[in-house]
Amino acid sequence: MTNNPLLQPFQTPHETAPFHLIKNEHYLPAIQAGIDAGRQEIDAIVANPDAPTFANTVVVLERSGDLLSRATSVLFNLNAAETSPEMQRIVKEASPLLTEYGNDITLNDRLFARIKAVYDQRVSLNLDTESAMLLEKTYKRFARNGANLNDADKEKLRAIDKELSQLSLQFGENVLAETNEYVMTVTDEADLSGLPDFVLEAAKKTADEKGLTGWAFTLQAPSYGPFMQYADNRTLRETLYRAYNGRGFGSNATDNQANIERMVQLRYDRANLLGYQTHADFVLEESMAGSSQKVTSFLDELVQYARPAAERQLAELTSFAKSCGFTGDQIEQWDYSYYADKLKKQQLDLDDEMLKPYFKLDNVVEGVFAVANKLFGITVSENKDIPVYNPEVKAYEVFDQNGQFLAVFYGDYFPRPGKRSGAWMNDVQGQRIVNGVNLRPHIVNVCNFTRPTDTKPSLLTFYEVTTLFHEFGHALHGMLANGQYESLSGTNVPRDFVELPSQVMENWCYAPEALHLFAKHYLTGEVIPQTLVDKIRASQNFMAGIATLRQLRFGITDMYFHDRQPTGESVTEIESHVDALVNLFPQVQGTSFSTAFSHIFAGGYSAGYYSYKWSEVLDADAFEFFQEKGGLNAKEVAQKFRQNVLERGGSEKPMELYKKFRGREPSPKAMLRRSGLTL
Repeated sequence: MTNNPLLQPFQTPHETAPFHLIKNEHYLPAIQAGIDAGRQEIDAIVANPDAPTFANTVVVLERSGDLLSRATSVLFNLNAAETSPEMQRIVKEASPLLTEYGNDITLNDRLFARIKAVYDQRVSLNLDTESAMLLEKTYKRFARNGANLNDADKEKLRAIDKELSQLSLQFGENVLAETNEYVMTVTDEADLSGLPDFVLEAAKKTADEKGLTGWAFTLQAPSYGPFMQYADNRTLRETLYRAYNGRGFGSNATDNQANIERMVQLRYDRANLLGYQTHADFVLEESMAGSSQKVTSFLDELVQYARPAAERQLAELTSFAKSCGFTGDQIEQWDYSYYADKLKKQQLDLDDEMLKPYFKLDNVVEGVFAVANKLFGITVSENKDIPVYNPEVKAYEVFDQNGQFLAVFYGDYFPRPGKRSGAWMNDVQGQRIVNGVNLRPHIVNVCNFTRPTDTKPSLLTFYEVTTLFHEFGHALHGMLANGQYESLSGTNVPRDFVELPSQVMENWCYAPEALHLFAKHYLTGEVIPQTLVDKIRASQNFMAGIATLRQLRFGITDMYFHDRQPTGESVTEIESHVDALVNLFPQVQGTSFSTAFSHIFAGGYSAGYYSYKWSEVLDADAFEFFQEKGGLNAKEVAQKFRQNVLERGGSEKPMELYKKFRGREPSPKAMLRRSGLTL
């Protein structure tokens, strides 16, 4: 134990995780030691002879478990960004231990009795707003996780939670395995027609690294996306599409269909056990939306706006494809990106190849830092003395405008075999105030962007640029957090509120004043010309109806899985029901997007994927406020956003925080205007 770095004080800058010292054999002993320490802390609360108070029960419980959190935060961050078969084995072994430990706390009758005693006195306690929220959240955490169940039902809940944790891990591992294993090799140069040099160079490098002849294309986003967008060979586009959308759907060891059906059933059973009609009812009780009925109505209303626009856009795109030589009646899903890119170039004289020279990764990173500086006064500087978990990762210190240290920020931007696909933000250390000391957060952004080649630096597509800004918005939510309690700090907010900061930041990618800060040609240093900026702004609504329907397809599918009693329908049958409402393309036999839908089956978005569209209403309304008051110069608006959203986390109800920022409730009109979906 004395040699285990996870169990010793971190002798590093800002007490950051000593990734260079931590080995796989350290995790399980540290987790077990953390569990043992946590149990002792809980036992001390329960054994306290004094009458229960907010301070001696709720606050002490909030402060417990630090040793365990330190080990698990490192482990689970790395399992997503830098995993290995050995680490996956460790996580599988640790997860049931952690589930059992969590249940031992929330199902502890004597502990809950003390919490309830405090909760029953809440009106007379005169707590500040944040402390009152902590008391409410703590009570609900126990009540919503079985504290009021009888002993037999508590055991059922334990069994369900344990199985769900294992199934979620297995789902994610299956998707990662199939993503990593697939390679499409092309040896005939004629089959590469249409692909830009940067795609060919990356594919050649991938083939060389894998010991293959020719060019190798994978299911990683920087390989898959450009191939679908540029490759003239329709047969190969179909091949790659089927591989990508067949992940977890192969009737093999990594098939996720049975995992989905079991998880959906267990989530339903768990909700029933706790007194809720469905899993969606359980989840949405604590959301900004408040109910499954409101979410369903929201999604249905957006379909009414989006579908007519999408139908017009698809008809236009099909007609354009035919003018380019397409001979079918209707384009397929593997044709969409290809022809949409060509139509955008024809209509707007714009494509990614025109923009990428202005979006060198290093410049975009410095650009998002510059935007944050303009808005919130923060500065970000690299510190190479902070340990990182991979040489590609950069660690930064973040300071306020007065030079006060705010946070550590890690940027991890390239795909690797040990990293799951997508982009996300995590924290390795959350923010909280203990004994008057403001413990500052350590925040991670993880992405999968286009790698540099032998001849070019990493040049981002515009979508990748918006992704980087999106994830940094989440990072700001974590880094600027300024609450008393970690469980209410930073991004610990309802799912349909957490996307507000991230999506607000995306808007700056379309703002000329922001683009001029960082969009500079990687060879000449020329600032992006206004003509291209105008085209970027014009492209914001390009195919917006189809893009909106795609998002609604995910959200409605999520609700279909979780807002009703499971009927035994297959994953394919469920997708067919949803597709009748929101998918304008022909169904593709042998594919399923649900079997790789990690957001809801390996992440925390079950019955919550609608939140991306919900947050679009918020972010469009919020960004109009910035624009009305001067854009990047709207210091007063930025300060309101920082004080009432970014700093406050979940310390108040989301709608109250939003109204304090905006002065009123959000209006959907801004989102409909921005998307061009008004009828």
